[in-house]
Order: sequence, then C-alpha cells, then structure tokens
Amino acid sequence: MNSLSLLRGPLSLRALAFIKASNSILRRSRSLPLFHHNLNFRRTLSTIGATNDEEASATAAATNVDIGAPTIFDKIIAKEIPSSIVYEDDKVLAFRDISPQAPIHILVIPKSRDGLTQLGRAEQRHEEILGHLLYAAKIVAEKEGIVDGFRVVINSGPTACQSVYHLHLHVLGGRQMKWPPG
Repeated sequence: MNSLSLLRGPLSLRALAFIKASNSILRRSRSLPLFHHNLNFRRTLSTIGATNDEEASATAAATNVDIGAPTIFDKIIAKEIPSSIVYEDDKVLAFRDISPQAPIHILVIPKSRDGLTQLGRAEQRHEEILGHLLYAAKIVAEKEGIVDGFRVVINSGPTACQSVYHLHLHVLGGRQMKWPPG
C-alpha cells in the first residue's frame, strides 16, 4: 500500500478538508484554548463517524430489499410500533421521525407498499400514490405551520442512504434550509 492509496474515498476527502479548515482557523485564532480545538476535532470525527454509520446502515438495508419481509414502517402502519402520528387518511400515514434532522421532520409513507420500495423502482401504476404522497406532504406542512417554507426529500437507493425500503418522504422545516443539501 502506498501513501496515495490512503487518500481515496469520501472519508479521506472530508478528513483532508477538515485538516485544511482547522489549519486556517488555528492561524487566525491562536488565542483560543487547546480544548476548543480538540472539541471541534471531536465534533468533526463524530460527524464523519455518523455519516459512515448511515452509509453502512443503508448498504445493509439494501441487501434485504426484495425479500418481502415487513419493514419498520409496515409495523408502524399496523400499530405494532408506536409513533407520533401527524396525519392519516386511507392511503398514507405521516408521523414524526425518531431522529429529526430539523425542528420539524415528518415521514409520509404509503399504507400499501405494493412493490414501491424506492422511487427508482416506481412504475406507471404508482402514479396516483406518488401524487397523493406529495399532496399529503403539503397537508402536513400546513398542519405544522411551515407551508411557507419546507423541504421534501426522498432517498432512493443505498448511495442516497435509504435505510428503509418502503418509499417514504421526509418533510423538513422549522429552520432555514441550506443549499446544496448534500
């Protein structure tokens, strides 16, 4: 293994970006105590670790896509797992995410999976439910008081870090959203 092989991959690029940013901060702020720098370093390593965990979870979840076993969302729909329901009709269920990424983070899911495990596998027969999911996201935004500014996210596949293979929309709001998102 040569020294250049260590510099491959997204983790290495993020680490190098952190080191570069840290060096510029250190040059500007020599008066900050050492523990402050260590705290920032630990936060960055934690973020990198969390990202790797998310990627590993998504990769692991992708291996079980087509086995037809009930997902955690199927269990929430069946009321086997409790959730904080925000909206429900005959076709969709919306509930608060247990790991929110914004002050308001709600998942909107179809009650019937019908082969719709990810957006990349949608078929023409799914057109109606896809439209209904987006309309339900708008209703959720109204109920939560964020209709003037919210984001809808659909992760599709392992490289988008989809970790539950039951199509779902993330409705995010309650703070200023940044761009680019990823």
